[in-house]
Amino acid sequence: MAEVALRNVVKKYDDVVAVSSINLDIPNNEFLVLVGPSGCGKSTTLRMIAGLEEITAGEIVIGGEVVNDLPPKDRDIAMVFQNYALYPHMTVAENMSFGLKLRKFAKDEIKARVDNAAKILDITELLTRRPKQLSGGQRQRVAMGRAIVRNPKVFLFDEPLSNLDAKLRVQMRTEIKRVHQKVKTTTIYVTHDQVEAMTLADRIVVMNGGKIEQIGSPNDLYHHPKTRFVAGFIGSPAMNLIPAKLETNGSSLKVRLSDNLSFPVPENRAARYRGAIGKDVLLGLRPEHITETRGANGASGNSHEFPATLDVVEPMGMETMVFFKVDGVEVCGRVEPTAAKGSGETMLLRANLDHMHLIDPNTNRVL
Repeated sequence: MAEVALRNVVKKYDDVVAVSSINLDIPNNEFLVLVGPSGCGKSTTLRMIAGLEEITAGEIVIGGEVVNDLPPKDRDIAMVFQNYALYPHMTVAENMSFGLKLRKFAKDEIKARVDNAAKILDITELLTRRPKQLSGGQRQRVAMGRAIVRNPKVFLFDEPLSNLDAKLRVQMRTEIKRVHQKVKTTTIYVTHDQVEAMTLADRIVVMNGGKIEQIGSPNDLYHHPKTRFVAGFIGSPAMNLIPAKLETNGSSLKVRLSDNLSFPVPENRAARYRGAIGKDVLLGLRPEHITETRGANGASGNSHEFPATLDVVEPMGMETMVFFKVDGVEVCGRVEPTAAKGSGETMLLRANLDHMHLIDPNTNRVL
């Protein structure tokens, strides 16, 4: 178990900058997730920590030791890959113990570690089977077990659930979180799936274009994004980003979305936004903050009703997603299961402006 630190780490491939001078401190026992779209530099960052990629500049520190020049085997890390990388001719127990045998551990120690890891992962009854006799989820548990028996300072996960079907991914997310609660080891996890990031992480690092956009807890990133990219990337469905203009309304402010629709800005946000009066902005509202009208008891003082003609209605069981256009821009809301009748219908919706964000489209920063 150890702290991990990245100091001005850069990775270039010829003239292409894959990772651009990132700084990151990961405390002991933290579960940190690197998330972002393909090509953002998250896997490259993980591979540099592992020693599988040489860094171009900067320092990587594990447990207080600079490891830039250490080979992977001497960094005391264990990595779980997207493909399980199990030896097909070995049993589960042999796959899990192989690394320990290479390091000349005693047989009793090896058996104790394998049995303990198998118990944690609930695969004790699988120890005598070979990989071809296992499901995808079971194989991924074996790959995790192979990492756990090492008792490393740091666990590294590189998109370990990408090969699993949707239902199994949900189950394995729960398993990984449960394992981390039992085996308190510093963990760095890479994924492009922001739902995985939100459900697993103590903290999330959102990467884009080789740079860190924002670092924070799942709730911080969801409710307080600092950039347009984070606002649009975190959340499923994504936050609605609607072109608007900030205007005065007597002593108050309003955001105008179209000739026929404008929303009043809550008074407690007015001072913060006054510098943007007269400017084009993006109004950010998450789908769950655009709902059907639910009567006085369900309405915030900063909610605003408006009619919308529905283009698409998607029943989801516990809720229904509704899609409509505001001045040609598609917007998504979440309503009660039976609240929306069907496409083509006009529905009275309510926007909760206590949760609004205004974004400067020139800087892409949240105001």
